[in-house]
Amino acid sequence: MWRKRCSVENDYIVVSSSSSSSSSVSASGKGRCVSLSFPFSGDSEEEDMGFLEVMVSDMKHPPPELGPMPDGLSPQQVVRRHILGSIVQSERSYVDSLKRILQDYRHPLMEMEPKALSARKCQVVFFRLKEILHCHSMFQIALFSRVAEWDATEKIGDLFVASFSKSMVLDVYSDYVNNFTNAMSVIKKACLTKPVFLEFLKKRQMASPDRVTLYGLMVKPIQRFPQFILLLQDMLKNTPKGHPDRLSLQLALTELETLAEKLNEQKRVADQMAEIQQLTRSVSDRSSLNKLLNSGQHQLLLCETLTETVYGDRGQLIKSKERKVFLLNDMLVCANINFKGQLEISSLVPLGPKYVVKWNTALPQVQVVEVGQENSTYDKDNVVIQNAGAKKHVSSSQSSNKVYLGPPRLFQELQDLQKDLAVVEQITLLISTLHGTYQNLNMTVAQDWCLALQRMMRVKEEEIHSANKCRLRLLLPGKTDKSGRPISFMVVFITPNPLSKISWVNRLHLAKIGLREENQPGWRCPDEDKKSKAPFWCPILACRIPAFSSNALDLQLGAVVHNPVQSSLLGFSAVSTSLPQGYLWVGGGQEGAGGQVEIFSLNRSVPRTVKSFPVASQVLCMEYIPEKSKEEQEQFKAEDSRSAADQPSAPHPTICLGLQDGSILVYGSVDMGTQCLLSCRSPERQPVLCLKHSAEYLFAGLQNGTLAAYARNNGGLWDLEAQPTCLEVGTGPVRTLLTLDDTVWASCANQVTVLDAATLQAQQTFEAHPEEEASVTHMIKAGSGVWMAFSSGSSIRLFHTETLEHLQEINIATRTTFVLPGQKNVRVTSLLICQGLLWVGTDQGIIVLLPVPRLEGIPKITGKGMVSLNGHCGPVEFLAVAISTLAPDVLKNDKEEEGGQEEKPDGPSPEPSALDKPPAREMRKKGILLQYRLHSTSHLPGQLLSVKEASPAPGGTALEHSEEDGSIYEMADDPDVWVRSRPCARDAHRKEISSVAIISGGRGYRNFNPSSKLPACSETDSTLLIWQVPLML
Repeated sequence: MWRKRCSVENDYIVVSSSSSSSSSVSASGKGRCVSLSFPFSGDSEEEDMGFLEVMVSDMKHPPPELGPMPDGLSPQQVVRRHILGSIVQSERSYVDSLKRILQDYRHPLMEMEPKALSARKCQVVFFRLKEILHCHSMFQIALFSRVAEWDATEKIGDLFVASFSKSMVLDVYSDYVNNFTNAMSVIKKACLTKPVFLEFLKKRQMASPDRVTLYGLMVKPIQRFPQFILLLQDMLKNTPKGHPDRLSLQLALTELETLAEKLNEQKRVADQMAEIQQLTRSVSDRSSLNKLLNSGQHQLLLCETLTETVYGDRGQLIKSKERKVFLLNDMLVCANINFKGQLEISSLVPLGPKYVVKWNTALPQVQVVEVGQENSTYDKDNVVIQNAGAKKHVSSSQSSNKVYLGPPRLFQELQDLQKDLAVVEQITLLISTLHGTYQNLNMTVAQDWCLALQRMMRVKEEEIHSANKCRLRLLLPGKTDKSGRPISFMVVFITPNPLSKISWVNRLHLAKIGLREENQPGWRCPDEDKKSKAPFWCPILACRIPAFSSNALDLQLGAVVHNPVQSSLLGFSAVSTSLPQGYLWVGGGQEGAGGQVEIFSLNRSVPRTVKSFPVASQVLCMEYIPEKSKEEQEQFKAEDSRSAADQPSAPHPTICLGLQDGSILVYGSVDMGTQCLLSCRSPERQPVLCLKHSAEYLFAGLQNGTLAAYARNNGGLWDLEAQPTCLEVGTGPVRTLLTLDDTVWASCANQVTVLDAATLQAQQTFEAHPEEEASVTHMIKAGSGVWMAFSSGSSIRLFHTETLEHLQEINIATRTTFVLPGQKNVRVTSLLICQGLLWVGTDQGIIVLLPVPRLEGIPKITGKGMVSLNGHCGPVEFLAVAISTLAPDVLKNDKEEEGGQEEKPDGPSPEPSALDKPPAREMRKKGILLQYRLHSTSHLPGQLLSVKEASPAPGGTALEHSEEDGSIYEMADDPDVWVRSRPCARDAHRKEISSVAIISGGRGYRNFNPSSKLPACSETDSTLLIWQVPLML
């Protein structure tokens, strides 16, 4: 053993490389000493082997405490001081919790005789907790001095960077997170087998002032960094630009987010492995499924507890039971859930269930069948459907292959209503030809019939929509019958909420795409020594399509934009399986000749061309300009002194095109007929290389180094007829523009000029690259940084948006050599940042993906990333993102929708406008029986078929129920309450669902996987590759 003495804060720290374990807190005459361990060298099975152990006196280092607030502070300084107080209090509470675990649980268990838990198991349960405590004890020491001098310096960000950027922190937390599931398993097993240990846990919990269990304490390290991130986000919001702490806070956010992301990923993988192991243990050792699960080739994509429901041939509910459904990357597994264990144990530590596999099937054979879409899903003539769990299938001659599984009965009733409406309309035409006048046979009664039937059809459509919201219907393959026809069986699951239903449909769809050859594998990860990463966790290549419908012309790609258009006609299934809603505009042409624009509809899994039109010259750039938000429109009206009557209407979304001949064209969006609204020529007819817009201006970067700014006119469109404001940026071409808050960045050669977006005055110019010939070609913003690419060299560089400081440089060539060895002359041709990933397109056709933080921090690249094995034969001309969101109100269950509506009594409706109102709750729940009633037959049984006289018959009772009513409609309203008789757990607020696709454009398609059977390079025509990522829920 050797010892080293060094001074820290006028105290001493004893550093020891002893391999023996020592108590984290030891009593002394003067105070307590805390031992701190740091990673030193080598790997060892012993807990403290290879760690430097540091002793810190608690007496000389009391916990930090914020003093009284001085006078004269600004409101922002007061808020920052309060946030610092929250950080101090939060850290003190966390350290106390760590000490409680060691003092109240670990030490007594180690000293207990006879042992309730062996020393080896204690080491497993409390693995790395001492090291975590030591890291935070050191952080508290540094925090103490920083708090003491806060009123003089007001700096905290650099302390977080220094304390949590060390690999030591990631190492100890990674070990803890990876071991957490194993530790909980040891505790659970000990609770079930050792009453002494269970009694010990109960006593410790009861003796604690807050009654927190051991599990509640041990989960706190997993939650620590998300708590830090929230506190630092609050601090950053209240730190003005130019403050000395601002850049440090942004860097600290980056470090903590990166650390949290890595720990989250490790926890996810550990949980996934635990679920698969639990499932594997429930399968017979000799079964083929057991061998598949043990092969190590399967990843768990999604697992959830769903309620399987079984219906009879008349649609009545027979039974329902909870199942655990596992979606693996190539199979679907359904298992019965068997909870075993005492309730008192489950209150101390989570008890995992045991599974009994019910069925499993290969993923390509699973089909999602929505209500009303049965005919298009399978071949009705050659497939016999059985209802899973119901009685054996009757002969085909008796059933005529007509199966009612709950909600499909609703669809049949809707079809019946449609047929009846057609008949009633014919009757109406006949009645109009009558010569006489009859009390119960006139046009008023006939029109009454038609209105009522239309209303009933609307009610039925709503019920079908409701049935689809939380109902997942899967068609699975079965054995063939005696005649050789395949028998498929239908399984119906009730999901906990509409969000879950959408998630299942989406991941089933993408998992199937992930099994295609081009996605096996689709990416290569240098991080894993050239090993392939599973396709599901990467963007999945969904399709590749020709960019232009005309193959006669050799058209070059120029630009692409996404025109988002929300379609209320798309159901849940379409939202989950199609690309983001809207249209994709692709522009290009031939140099020195005409241009072409192609518009694709994305409202399906494979895009299709909806319109194509020529333009005068080659398209070089495009810009999508959305319509103003309601807040912006209100602000615009408030600032305008004219009367509301003279106020022009706000324009719809527009698409601006910049052409080679200097033309700027403004088109209306697809739903506006894509007509050309405006056109003009740039000053001196210079080619328009780039377009960007702000609230007041449309900016055009020109070939001669000029930036032209077009102001908005009174109608909200750009005033292209007036002379634009021209700003000289430089002598070379303005290749790229970027709008940032209240500024515009314009590049010329290797320099970037920052202009005020309102006054158009240049604020400053900075050098983005030391070589003059390296012109800035691309700029993309993320968080508080801007990544730039250049016309020469293989590097991309990161700059701070506020200080313009150069923060990082990454050489892309080191990534592409994993796919094309020896190719060092790489040039970056396109950039895109989307949802924590920086997409980099190169002149070799290779696409590189690099992880970047998503929050307000600095978007530094921290990993080696991935390289796509699908690319182009030539340069990647552009990368674009298509994103659309599903409104939160679509995700509501029926009861949530009705919560804001008052239930109105069944009284007479004053006018036929009642048709437009939603049906009453009582009527929807009980169903609507198709029993016609005329005006003079109110004494007969049945529902009144009238919208004008809706009052019930005197002394009338509740509507008669069909067998289906009691189950289907109530379950559709709130399946969780109906099935489990418990309140349905809902999110406090609904998040939007985002559907995302990434589009790359270039010459042809190339597969870079040497072991693939796909052609290495095919086609030379301009091609679009479209990647999908799982729905962001």
